[in-house]
Amino acid sequence: MIGFEGSFLGVAGKISARAVMECKICWTPYDPAEGDDFRQVDPGTPFADLPDDWSCPNCGAPKEQFMVLEDPGAVARQEAAEIAEVTDRLVADFTEVWHSTMRGMPLINKALRVEAVGFRRHEGRILGVLITPWFMNLIQLPDGEDWSGLKPGTKEVIGFASGDYEFIHNTREMTGGYKACSLFSPMADFVRQKDASDVARAVMEALFDPAHRAETDRATDIRAAREAELAARADDSPTIGSAPTRRTLITGGISAQGEAR
Repeated sequence: MIGFEGSFLGVAGKISARAVMECKICWTPYDPAEGDDFRQVDPGTPFADLPDDWSCPNCGAPKEQFMVLEDPGAVARQEAAEIAEVTDRLVADFTEVWHSTMRGMPLINKALRVEAVGFRRHEGRILGVLITPWFMNLIQLPDGEDWSGLKPGTKEVIGFASGDYEFIHNTREMTGGYKACSLFSPMADFVRQKDASDVARAVMEALFDPAHRAETDRATDIRAAREAELAARADDSPTIGSAPTRRTLITGGISAQGEAR
């Protein structure tokens, strides 16, 4: 890892891959979006990935003499760190549940583990999918709000571009207050963690796509669609591991019938 002067005491880990650096001797910038034609450095090469012998193309100053001019990726890096701090608690909380309350339960899929997928900020909240060996839920978490007073079991309909979905309020010791919308439970249809993760990412993509909007957003109709789908699965005896379509995920899978876990 390279060091540099003038910013963050030379700690390269403090800058993002998009950081624009500037030579403090001659003020020549290095923009990773442009690279360095003089030294045949391709566009898209972060400052931290430059060769050890790279130097200022104008005055020959070494990398250590460069300072941060601007870092458009710093905000994204900070946001990702803040979200990770919240989701790490969520994962730790439900990992503890898995190793205690749920350990040995017959509905556990031993091929899976607890994972937070696709969490992002959305309208002042943090939203993503939580995978566990016994359920997959769409989870909404507070972003600076106090949800400790949420009453477990309270239902709330929340709207997205693809429709309106029913969430159940709940609280846990590490996570605090959260809202959950059931996607799958149990998780027997998933044979690998990657399969579950891929479905979770598809949910997060389709959730914000108006093309997946159901003809009606009424909770009862969404519930009926999901129940019909489950009945059809039972009749057809589908192959374990078969993946539902994205439209099925939105019109049926993200249903208004799930129980918060």
